[in-house]
Amino acid sequence: MYILALFGYLLIILTVSSDSHLHTPMYFFLFYLSMVDIGFISTTVPSLIVDIQTHCPVISYVGCLTQMSLFIIFACMDAMLLAVMAFDQFVAICHPLYFQVIVNPSGCGVLPLASYLSIVCLFYGTALGVYLSSSLSHSPRSNALASVMYTVATPVLNPFIYRLKEQGH
Repeated sequence: MYILALFGYLLIILTVSSDSHLHTPMYFFLFYLSMVDIGFISTTVPSLIVDIQTHCPVISYVGCLTQMSLFIIFACMDAMLLAVMAFDQFVAICHPLYFQVIVNPSGCGVLPLASYLSIVCLFYGTALGVYLSSSLSHSPRSNALASVMYTVATPVLNPFIYRLKEQGH
């Protein structure tokens, strides 16, 4: 699933960067969201795979601090980009005549306002599931499964959600 997610994000990055027709605000955000999502899943999944394979879930204090810091940074960047994309869609749907004035290339970096509902629900829903399952179950296997769902399943589905969303335009 990790390789599939990486492949999906790289495909989005290559497609957006190679086609000049896709150099619009929405695809600009999608390009950077794909890069951030690669960093987001690459922060935890490779070490999670090693831990599962070796049955040795040990990490140093510095390693844990570094991994958690990067995870939080990428999660915040992800949330901000999703908010910007939601605002972009809101303006495009609710104020189409003002779209070119409100969403212009110089203003694309300062638009955080709302969230892209399908992805945000998926992202925070699985995070809540991981939190609740770890507090209800003390089984390391179920905790690992919940972590995999949160850190791998959501990013694997994101490229497909973006692609389905773009089919409507």
